[in-house]
This record gives sequence, C-alpha cells and structure tokens, in this order.
Amino acid sequence: MNILDRYHAMEYGPAPEARNEADAWLAARDFGKALFIGGDWKAASGGKTFETSEPSSGKLLAKISDANAVDIDAAVAAATKALPKWSAASGYQRAKVLYAIGRAMQRHQRLFAVLETIDNGKPIRESRDIDVPLAIRHFIHHAGWAQALDKDFPGHKGVGVVGQIIPWNFPLLMLAWKIAPALAAGCTVVLKPAEFTPLTSILFAEICERAGVPKGVVNIVQGGPEAGGAIVNHPGIQKIAFTGSSEVGKIIRKATAGSGKKLSLELGGKSAFIVFEDADLDSAVEGLVDGIWFNQGQVCCAGSRLLVQEGIADALIAKVKTRMSRLRVGSPLDKNTDIGPLVDATQLERVKGLVAEGARQGAVCWQPDAALPSSGYYHLPTLATGVSPANILAQEEVFGPVLATMTFRNTEEAIELANNTRYGLAASVWSENVNLALHVAPQLKAGVVWVNGTNMFDAACGFGGYRESGFGRDGGREGMFEYLAAKLPLGQIIKPATTSAQPVEQADGSAIDRTAKLFIGGKQVRPDGNYSLAVATAKGKLAGEVGLGSRKDIRDAVSAARACRGWPEATAYNRSQVLYYLAENLSGRAAEFAARLTELTGASAKAAREEVEQSIERLFLYAGLADKFEGRVHQPPARAVTLALHEPVGVVGIVAPDSSPLLGLISLVAPALAMGNTVVAVPSERYPLLATDLYQVIEYSDVPSGAINIVTGRSAELAGVLAKHDDVDGLWVFADAETCAQAEAESIGNLKRIWSGNGRGLDWASDEAAGDAFLRRAVEVKNVWVPYGD
Repeated sequence: MNILDRYHAMEYGPAPEARNEADAWLAARDFGKALFIGGDWKAASGGKTFETSEPSSGKLLAKISDANAVDIDAAVAAATKALPKWSAASGYQRAKVLYAIGRAMQRHQRLFAVLETIDNGKPIRESRDIDVPLAIRHFIHHAGWAQALDKDFPGHKGVGVVGQIIPWNFPLLMLAWKIAPALAAGCTVVLKPAEFTPLTSILFAEICERAGVPKGVVNIVQGGPEAGGAIVNHPGIQKIAFTGSSEVGKIIRKATAGSGKKLSLELGGKSAFIVFEDADLDSAVEGLVDGIWFNQGQVCCAGSRLLVQEGIADALIAKVKTRMSRLRVGSPLDKNTDIGPLVDATQLERVKGLVAEGARQGAVCWQPDAALPSSGYYHLPTLATGVSPANILAQEEVFGPVLATMTFRNTEEAIELANNTRYGLAASVWSENVNLALHVAPQLKAGVVWVNGTNMFDAACGFGGYRESGFGRDGGREGMFEYLAAKLPLGQIIKPATTSAQPVEQADGSAIDRTAKLFIGGKQVRPDGNYSLAVATAKGKLAGEVGLGSRKDIRDAVSAARACRGWPEATAYNRSQVLYYLAENLSGRAAEFAARLTELTGASAKAAREEVEQSIERLFLYAGLADKFEGRVHQPPARAVTLALHEPVGVVGIVAPDSSPLLGLISLVAPALAMGNTVVAVPSERYPLLATDLYQVIEYSDVPSGAINIVTGRSAELAGVLAKHDDVDGLWVFADAETCAQAEAESIGNLKRIWSGNGRGLDWASDEAAGDAFLRRAVEVKNVWVPYGD
C-alpha cells in the first residue's frame, strides 16, 4: 500500500476529551443546596429537587434544588438590598468586578467547556472554541461599558432589579449575554437557568464568589416553571429579560402587561440561508454545516431554510449530501464529533414528529447512511427537499438538525420566500457580488444578516429579532440600552375617557356646518360606520363633529400605511425636506391653530401660541435629525465589519394624549416619520379637531399618500384594535393605565413593539420629551456582518 492509498484509507480514531476534573467537581458538590441567593448556597425552601441527565447516555448527573415562589422572594429581596450600593458604585468599581469575572472564567475555561458538553450534549469543539471564549469576551467587553457609562449614556441609569430567564441550548453563553450588561449598567440580577442545563450556572456562581461580586448582586435560582412564573410576576423586579420559545415569550408579554416592567424577548426563528447562483458553492456548503448542524440545530438563528437559485440547485444539493455523509455523529466529548445528541428525549421525539409530518405534507426527507450510538438522544442530520412554502418544515421552528430546501428564480422571489415567515431573527446571504448581497440584506425582515457567513456573534454587536422572534437586543450599544432607563419628564396620571355621550350646547348656527372626516391614504374619507362624535369647546358649546372611527377604519388605515412604499424607501434627506415643509406650512397657519387650541382647551392666547410654536420647533428638530440619527460600524475581533443599520419599525400605531393635544400628537408622529415609518394616528379623543385641522397642512406638504393616516374616535377602543392588528409593527400609547395595559396584553399576536406611558402623560413641552429617546423607539437595529479577506 503506497502513501496515497494509506491517505484515502485513513479514518478518524477516537479523541476523547478528559472528563475527570468535571466528574470530580460533580462529586464534590451538594446540589441539594444549589440556589445562590444573597451570596449564600441554599436548599429550596420546599425541599424539592429535579434531575439533570447526560444527553449522550441518559445517565443521571445530579439532583438539583428546585426553587419555588418563596425562594424567588428571597432572591429578589437580596437583589433589592444590594441594589443601592451597587448602582452607586463608580463605573470603575463595577468594571473591576466584571473584569475579575472574565479572568476567573479564563482560569477555569476547560472545566466550563467539559461541564457544558456533558450537561447539554453539544460537541466539545463548540463549547471549548465558541461558547466559553465568547462568554468570557462578554464580561471583559462590558467592563469597558461600565466605566464609559456616564459618558456614552448620559441621562441614563440602571433600570433596577432584573429578572432573567435563559434556555438550555447555550446555557453559559446566554448567562453571559444577560448578566454582563446588567452588571455594567448597575443593575442587580435574579437569573433562572433552564432545568435541562443547570451545571455551568452553578460553577459561574462559584466564580462570582471568587471574583468578589458583592453579595446579592448576582442571584442564581435553579427551578422550573414555578420559579420562572414567580420571577415574571414579582412586583419587586423592574425588568424581565427572556430567551426562549415564542410561545413562552407571548405568555410573558401578556403577564407583564400593565406592570411597567421593561421587557426584552429573544425568541425563536426560522432563518433563511439564501444561495445565489454566483456564490462559492463549497464555501456555502461549509457555511450551511455551521448554519444548521451547529449545536445539532438547537439554535434559534439556525439557517434551517435553504433557499437556492434554480440554476445551481442540483449541484448544491449534491454537494450538501456529500458533506452530510461525512458528518460524524457520536460522543460529544470526542473532539472529532460534528453532531452530538439532542438535549433530552422529549426534544428528540418532537424533532422526529415534525420530520414525519413534513414528509406527510410532501417533503422528501433524506439522511446519510450512518449508525447512531446505542444510547443517548441522537438524530441524524436530515435534508428535506421538495418543500412547499406552507410545509410545516418551512414554517415551524424544528430546533433540530433538519434542513428544509426550496428554490427561487430571481432576487425578488428570494426575498419574498425569505420573508414568508412569522419569525425574523437572522438570515444568511451568499453571493460573490457584494452589491447584490448588500442590496438584499436590508430587505430581509431579520435582526441579523450574515453575508457569506453564518452564526457570527460578538459582544460588541447587537443580536435580536423582528416580528415573533421578539424585541430588544443582546450585546453591543443597543444591548446596553436594554438595562438602562432614561428619566422622561412624567406628567399627570391620565384618567379614562368617559364613554357616555356628553351634553353639548348647540352652536348659534351662524357658521356653515362642517363635519371632519378621517384621513386615510392621503384622502379625507367618511367613517365606515357613518357615526360621528361631538366635540365641545372649553365653554361647552359645540365646536364641531368628527368621524367615529371603527375597526374597519383602522384596517383601511393600516392597509394604506403598509401600501405606502415611497416614504420608507425615500432617502433620509428627502424625508427631512418633507418634515421641514410640514413645519413651514404649519407655521403659516400658526394663528389659526392657536385660536383652535384656545377655543377647545381654554388655554390662554399666550399658552396656545407657545404650544403651536413648540410643535413647529419639534417638526424642525426631527426634520434635522432625519439624516443624522444613523447606525454604526462595529469592528469585532474577526475578519469582518458589522454594519448596525437603523431601519424603520414599519407601520406604527400612535394613540396620542389629551394633554397638549397638538404638541403631544406631533411629538409622537414626527420622530416616527423621520425614521421612515408610516403612521396610523389616533389623536386626542377630547380635542380631535386639532388633528383634523392638520389634514390640509399634510395634503399640501408633499407627504406621500398613506405615510400619515388619522382615525378619530374612542382612544381605548381604537388602541385595542391597533394592538390586535398583526400588520401593525409598533404601537405607542399615551392613555389611561387600563388602555395601556390592554394594548400590551393584546399585542401578543405578532409581538409588536409597545411603548406606553403606563397611564402617565409626559411634559411634552420639556426638552426631554424629544430627541434620541424617541428616535430609538422608531427604529430597528439590523446588524449586517460583512467578512473580508481570502
């Protein structure tokens, strides 16, 4: 046998990672006291435990304390006690603690990696080379944010006590994503890991002891749904950060409605992996391996939908099958293993069931001819071809090593297929034409887009989704904002509007009667129900009548807003000119609007004129910021740049307040428009004529039809309609507490972004009621990763 024959005959031999130190650590721990509360190790108050097992064998690893509501109370009390001193510490003091955590983790990173692989089942190469180093990177990176906080986030402070719930697919990395920014911001933490994977969080708590984290700043409570529910509903927690399934995310959104808690959700995905005909196919195949078979496909941003251009489909599928046949399925502690076991028997059965249903719906499911280990929760990598866009494998998150394949003919069809999902977490675009790739990336409804790469992450770059993939970001500057609060100038508590008809003294009849209509799609239209609402002057006389908008009118307004492509596609400079023109035209009718304010609200002539002038000034402000509130370019420690692009949220519903009815409306509508959103506005219920008087100003200010739509009527009723409408992407509500809570609870259909005053108004005349704080709510941050070099 010559050397070439020997080379072709070579096979991988076993290369097991030593687990003796991990086993010694397991043997030395009392997991019956696994709750880390106030710096002490405690047993669950109810005495309950749950089991964690090794996915590769099913063998029991440990019995872990199972926290209940009493334990969560104790953890929140410890975090609350520690909060004043920790939040008052200097940025440098907090930075030293974060750096100490990172350095201590470095000293024990092999133990972290082996424990993670034993407990989760992911191959040791992944936990050793990706998860643990990136977790360390987050703590060291955020040490810098802690020290730069006052300079980079002026006017902000930590939100308070934070409740965090993380999943089992990246136990240590998700912990780092959540805890590092919270500590940097001056928050204290109560974190619940997943029941399947508690071990590295326990080791991390030991690291906190060694690194000098003050008692009560970090509290880690093991447990199941009872513990998670207690965290979500606890009145002593000011923010909830959750990573997990979209179904649970919706439950949390509804549970926190009206509570005033800040909320960030990083949920499921069904990411598109788009390969154009000019792509480097061999590189695309390797990217695909990372995209869908990394961590056995148990990745929320897994590239589980392969969209390939028709002309290269057969060639690419052949290459994919060849590569799949060489993937090694086996012990996760073997350094040569590509695919380990799924986390648990229930997850294995779920994946099998979805594959069977996909085949029943017409998909052709192919697997390589390979033997599975005799024990453990293993599933072969699976390629589904002939998948229709409606197939369950194209629509549902499988969370396993299953790839669904579809073809497209041209760029437009690729984008349409990619966006044909209720999720919006990530996507990959493969093309040797960077112009094409950067043309496609902004059109994908995804929070992260990788160009000629996949599953690239860094602490400096935000990660998070659109649509039912949640809202908020982990990592980067935008991730820091999730744990900070700006002190907005709160106004008075808003009282619910009365629903009974108010007696209005009739006018003297000297003027020609005029009934204001609705403003939809650039036209004044009658309300669908043909009902009207009487509007009184400050003296109780009839000032006029406006249309009483209904569900159908909101539907029409949302359709008009969605159909308006000209506004979001306009350049920021062009949008600024239109807003300047709006201000100019409103200025020309300032006396008329001031008189209307005095007539309706009873404000003095001076106060009314000041409100009109401030409204004009707000339009000028946002006109000027339209082309200046821009994204950033990040330089992660990789051969890539990350473009953090600001994109419009989409269709934004706005329910404006009665206080400062003109200024309040413009202060909300203007920043939304400046960032390229289209708007469906419900103006002040009590003073809607100020909004209807704006129709003519809008009509001759070059605003594209559908960019601004105004529906007058009952604020609470119309807020509920907007909240339930799945084609509304964001909703801003300044109304009474019940209306705000209802809007948040009813937004779960598509998990739209909600900004509510929680029953409080704002001092709309203050400088703090304008600027970046409003613009941030008007944009999504999309991180586009662009690699460079050979």
